[in-house]
Amino acid sequence: MKKDNMSLQRTMTSRHIMMMALGGSIGAGLFKGSSSAIDMAGPSVIVAYLIGGIILLFIMQGLAEMAVRNSKARTFRDLIQSALGHFPAYFLDWIYWKMWVLNIAAEAVVAAIFLQYWLPHYPIWMLALVVSAIVTIINLLSVKIFAETEYWLALIKISVIMIFILAGLLLLFVTFGHHSAPGFSNLSSHGGFFPKGPGGLITAMLVVIYSYGGTEIIGVTLAETKDPEKVVPKAVRGTLTRIIAFYLFPFFIIVSLIPWNKVNSVQESPFVSVFKMIGIPGADHIMNAVILLAILSSMNSGLYGSSRVLYTQAVDGRVPQIFAKLSGKKVPVYSILMCTSSLNAGVLISLFAGSKTFEYLMGSLGYTVLFIWLIIAFAHLKSRKLQPDVSSGYHVKWFPYTTWLAIITLISILIGVIFTTSAVITSITLGIYLFISLTYIVRTRFVHAAMES
Repeated sequence: MKKDNMSLQRTMTSRHIMMMALGGSIGAGLFKGSSSAIDMAGPSVIVAYLIGGIILLFIMQGLAEMAVRNSKARTFRDLIQSALGHFPAYFLDWIYWKMWVLNIAAEAVVAAIFLQYWLPHYPIWMLALVVSAIVTIINLLSVKIFAETEYWLALIKISVIMIFILAGLLLLFVTFGHHSAPGFSNLSSHGGFFPKGPGGLITAMLVVIYSYGGTEIIGVTLAETKDPEKVVPKAVRGTLTRIIAFYLFPFFIIVSLIPWNKVNSVQESPFVSVFKMIGIPGADHIMNAVILLAILSSMNSGLYGSSRVLYTQAVDGRVPQIFAKLSGKKVPVYSILMCTSSLNAGVLISLFAGSKTFEYLMGSLGYTVLFIWLIIAFAHLKSRKLQPDVSSGYHVKWFPYTTWLAIITLISILIGVIFTTSAVITSITLGIYLFISLTYIVRTRFVHAAMES
């Protein structure tokens, strides 16, 4: 195979990857998962998202530092391998790939649920299939077209979230027509700020971590980013402040406007409910359309991330070489189609599970994001031992305190989640992890046997 047919092009800029990170993390976890998180923790969900945002900040700072100091890295697997060795990098690669494939499957189901708002007579699996086809076509175009599409899709949802925040503040403090401004009364009513106690807060952390997951896609764009040493730290700084703001403020408004114990009883997104309260004709339809675009944006980023992981695996000879083959537009077409095929498995699950598919997939994905963040954090610790000189370039100022704080918090959340999450979700996730570990052992032994012979 010709080498030039296996080389990605560096066509993405800072604004592209910043919007990709936002596109990957502001999707179904915010617009649909918000109901589940509020049901688990009540108004204290605000605290859960604040804790998650701080952890995310520390993890992404470490990732940015490693990216700056390893300019030849193509994805964050290269960063992990240089610090922790082959197995952690292999494990991370495949759980990350699994995360995105399951995530875009979950997002496709949620997109279908929102489409049913207008097309109630069409089954979820059929609408999900149409959505997955649209996202696949976008990814099969050139990387530049994909990046521009993602940029504008992400910009639309960010603009709407800002409008939502302004409208929500108006509804909170201004009485008009048949609407009475509730102020902050809903935060302490209906069982108080912590109606489910500490256990509810811990349980909600799985949804919180899932919701923030996707930001680390910045680490997958290294091979297609111009000047990653400068662009990645800038994108990390800009992305984190926006993500925390776009989660904390909307959740604060939702639990202040709507009693927390009524949020999950409504089939539509809390965002649609709030826009209905404004009283603008057709506001619910407009919001539904925007949420749909937001989920398409998240799926777009997810298919990109999963296909690039598969592509680099093929380039390194870990999977069949066909997945390293690029189209004339320098797009890994077979990797994209393979990930789309896996995505359709999630669509098939929705044939049996229907709208519950998202909730089933979300639990396993929360575990995966926890492990991904832990591996990145441990790699950051080890990378400083290997490259202790931080006199030049971007570096984490409060190392190692921030990294250790993130690790201790993530392990505490993991322990709490194990005891508060469905045993079925935990068992399935553990089974997947054991299978990935087993494939590594088998592959390693096979390679050693081939070398000896």
